[in-house]
Amino acid sequence: MTNKDIIAIGRRVLEIESEALAALAPKLDESFAQAVKVLAVSRARIIVTGMGKSGLVGRKIAATLASCGTPALFVHPAEAAHGDLGMILKNDVVLALSYSGETREIAALLDFIKRIGVKLITITGHPGAKIALHSDIVLDARVEREAEPSGLVPTASSTAALAVGDALAVALMKVKGFSERDFASVHPRGALGKQLLRVESLMHRGEDIPRVRTSTRMSRVVEVMSSKKLGMTCVLDSRGALQGVITDGDLRRLLQRHGARAMRLTAAAAMSREPVAIDRGELATKALNLMEERKITSLVVRNSRGGVDGIVHLHDLWRTEMF
Repeated sequence: MTNKDIIAIGRRVLEIESEALAALAPKLDESFAQAVKVLAVSRARIIVTGMGKSGLVGRKIAATLASCGTPALFVHPAEAAHGDLGMILKNDVVLALSYSGETREIAALLDFIKRIGVKLITITGHPGAKIALHSDIVLDARVEREAEPSGLVPTASSTAALAVGDALAVALMKVKGFSERDFASVHPRGALGKQLLRVESLMHRGEDIPRVRTSTRMSRVVEVMSSKKLGMTCVLDSRGALQGVITDGDLRRLLQRHGARAMRLTAAAAMSREPVAIDRGELATKALNLMEERKITSLVVRNSRGGVDGIVHLHDLWRTEMF
């Protein structure tokens, strides 16, 4: 077989699977909307189950649902009859994958599922088969043919089931209002989660914020800066409004100009006015870009009242391994 022949086979597989997905979209109807609403209002878990290739697809669907804010887990149907049925609780929703609609291991669970009153949603290629007939909602994922010539190996059909699972997960995200901030909270160590980190999740706050009054003597300012270890301090007026900042660089320049007399000056005489600030809801990546652009190591997190909510330091961003 030539390279040209091999490439042609690969392309044909992709063509068949893409055709299967294109034909699948029009099949999403009221049943799909009903399934999304049932999953959205559930206060328990989504139990995904399937055998063989469908089981592997089911594991991925469960993982996608969980990462998108819908608690989900995979239960192997063969293991379920040997004790794992205890993992299915009364308020759960079962999402079953069976292209034939006759998978014996899943059919064996129907009595238990109906007895405890769990809702059953099935993704299948045969809506008239046994499992579908006993389901509360049926999602039609039938394909005209598999990409494998004999039609025996699940290829286009497993791709179709996976796509329906993705469609459920994304629709659920929208219905439940799952935001970028929510996504970041369940992906704290992933690359995507790091990109979505907010300044408020990294900033120093409360007693960790270095701050002095405009009237504070520089001798005291140095003590505050040394104790908080951020290389800077905020300078506030008597009402708590931010007036400026003093950094290690400001301190060095003050000593060069005034020598020992510098320690008798007030913070107002040494501070840099109109410091670079950022909102607590901004992305941490924006904070990093600002620091790099301005060649600074700290940003004031300023609130709408003119006060200070926190300080984000370059070291805090380093710890996220964003760069």
